Amino acid sequence: MGGAVLALGASAAVGRVLWDDGASAAQQANERPPRHDFRVPATADALELAIARGRPEAPESTDPATLTRKSLEALGGIGRFVKRGEVVALKPNIGWDRAPAQGANTNPLVVAELVRLCLGAGAARVVVSDVSCNDPTQSFQRSGIAQAAAAAGASVVLPAEHHFRTMRLGGEVLDAWAVYTPIVEADRVINVPVVKHHGLTKLTCALKNWYGLLGGRRDRLHQNIHVSLADLASFFKPTLTVVDATRVLWRNGPQGGNLADTRETHVVLATTDQVAADAYAAELLGLSPTALDYLTMAEKRRLGTIDWRRLRKVEV
Repeated sequence: MGGAVLALGASAAVGRVLWDDGASAAQQANERPPRHDFRVPATADALELAIARGRPEAPESTDPATLTRKSLEALGGIGRFVKRGEVVALKPNIGWDRAPAQGANTNPLVVAELVRLCLGAGAARVVVSDVSCNDPTQSFQRSGIAQAAAAAGASVVLPAEHHFRTMRLGGEVLDAWAVYTPIVEADRVINVPVVKHHGLTKLTCALKNWYGLLGGRRDRLHQNIHVSLADLASFFKPTLTVVDATRVLWRNGPQGGNLADTRETHVVLATTDQVAADAYAAELLGLSPTALDYLTMAEKRRLGTIDWRRLRKVEV
């Protein structure tokens, strides 16, 4: 693996993190061109959604890693989605310089367990990265994701200017835009959002997490944010969406900062339908999915269903 090994100051006591600068990603993937559709074919009777729910009276059942593993096992196992020799990219939310308890980023234990599962299925390489809103180095460190993912065997890629390539997204708002290549050069992409309140869209989860694949002035998209999110979902079709709802930020999102704004819900959801993922997340925040304009747009584009209960599903 490329990159330099850096000691992380206060975190050095628990180990060192391998930062991969991503420069060799395309070479390691045999000069693989960027893609946008990472789905795997599904049989007619394959499960589409699995919910792993912990019970507060049984603390061992609320472990985020356990919930992640159980959700994937219930959906048919990670081997259904990841094959031997593939490069897998995990796209968590690492947008903010916040600690895990503040609920602004994906839980590092969820990310680390996905890394272990993918490598256990024979993945040649697992890349973990995001384009942070706050300073990337601080966000990757304080979120705990860099340390946890690297310890599990992932290549943790810190965003840099040379990682972006202009692609045609073909959306109503998003046409030509700079896209983050360490993710789209993979064979498989797993979207790993966290459930949060958002001041503009009311919810940020799976579809909003795709903002972390864009470069340039992303704030310009806020002028037409609902169409932008539908455009992103039209273009990026992940292999799998794994929703971290172990702790939700139910107000003052997307950054949060106050522990009183979070609630422990002890849920991890795995699904092949990213629209359904957001619909389920909306209900966790007490929102009606039909009240979210970007979700109704995505459903009209036949990108998934708001009525997640109609999917072939299981709860464990």
